[in-house]
Amino acid sequence: MDLLWQADGPLAATEVRDALPSDPAITTVLTVLTRLEAKGFVARDREKRPHLFAAATARDDYMAELMLEVLGSAPDREAVLARFVGRAGKNEADHLRKLLGAG
Repeated sequence: MDLLWQADGPLAATEVRDALPSDPAITTVLTVLTRLEAKGFVARDREKRPHLFAAATARDDYMAELMLEVLGSAPDREAVLARFVGRAGKNEADHLRKLLGAG
């Protein structure tokens, strides 16, 4: 996913493979991209050959969804939020206050 998030545009599977530190088979890369597509993480442009792959959402959106998913599964959301905010650094806490309109 990092490669797709960092790319300037959609990538062919061969471009993804060539950018990886190891040298997996192209079939392996295609299998992973197809599975990520099935899970909604990757969008595939089937109009072109070779097919082009891109992240379905921005990294920030994905991270926010993960945070909401974790928070949603917590039996005590207030406790989780309190611990999260309590562990945030000063800059992060200041930014949270700003986003919440409290400062």
